[in-house]
Amino acid sequence: MAIKATVYKAALQIADMDRGLYADHALTLALQPSETAERLMMRLMAFALQVPADDHQGALLSARGLAEADDPDLWQHDLTGQLMHWVEVGQPDERRMAKACGRARRVSIYAYGTSAPVWWAGLQGKVARLSNLAVWQWPADQSQALAGMAQRSMQLQVTVQDGQLWVGDGRQSVELQPIVLKEAGR
Repeated sequence: MAIKATVYKAALQIADMDRGLYADHALTLALQPSETAERLMMRLMAFALQVPADDHQGALLSARGLAEADDPDLWQHDLTGQLMHWVEVGQPDERRMAKACGRARRVSIYAYGTSAPVWWAGLQGKVARLSNLAVWQWPADQSQALAGMAQRSMQLQVTVQDGQLWVGDGRQSVELQPIVLKEAGR
């Protein structure tokens, strides 16, 4: 018998001073059996950083991610159904990134874990030509500290200012500083 995903609920309050975005989101997240709490929380942070201010160009939604090999973790389709934004957490290979860049107008990758610098060193030159690709790295100690905040029912406040994030749940807070590895358009 297959092990089912564990459902997590997150009430997310976002105050993103960098984008002038102030919003509340109620999210239901599926933690797949092959996934860690660290990855789940990285998906949540990717959502917080990439959610659009409004749905005029379509909403940022959870895709099938781990459950479907060809899908990202999050995606945004415009109202005509065109894939606008592909958001993935982890360390995809060059072919997957190129395929994503061919399908979506924007691609955002959030790498995490202790092996992320080694992964990026091997790919950096190979993906330089992908102009619609942006890549960030979460320092391993920060992503692991955030994983400690994962609960089946969460109320999180995310504040973003000058590229830094502060995530609090009323009992504790974690400061995150994603490192820009590649900017889109460069």
